[in-house]
Amino acid sequence: MTYVDGFVVPIPNDRVADYKKMARRAGKIWMEHGALSYFECMGDDVPAGKTTDFFRAVKIKDGETPWFSFIVYKSKRDRDAIAKKVMADPRLKMDFKDMPFDGKRMIYGGFKTMVEM
Repeated sequence: MTYVDGFVVPIPNDRVADYKKMARRAGKIWMEHGALSYFECMGDDVPAGKTTDFFRAVKIKDGETPWFSFIVYKSKRDRDAIAKKVMADPRLKMDFKDMPFDGKRMIYGGFKTMVEM
């Protein structure tokens, strides 16, 4: 079964072009290092929940949209090896102040695939 890293990120609506540019560069690097697929998905039909939701999870502010992103790998072992290479890749070195989103409000995690069709 595959392994997936998932992320939810609050993207300011006026920084979408900047984020997409950064995501394309990052995705290319993840794929070069062995990821099976890389997705960046902008919230479109995201309901507000009564207890929790994507908006609360990343403390969305006015003028922001939640994005759900995920990277698919052959296995957790592959993910660990690929992530190590990606983090060492100088093409991804960025000053966190220049990021097109507030990284402190990003949520992420690694997930074991349990059903795959």
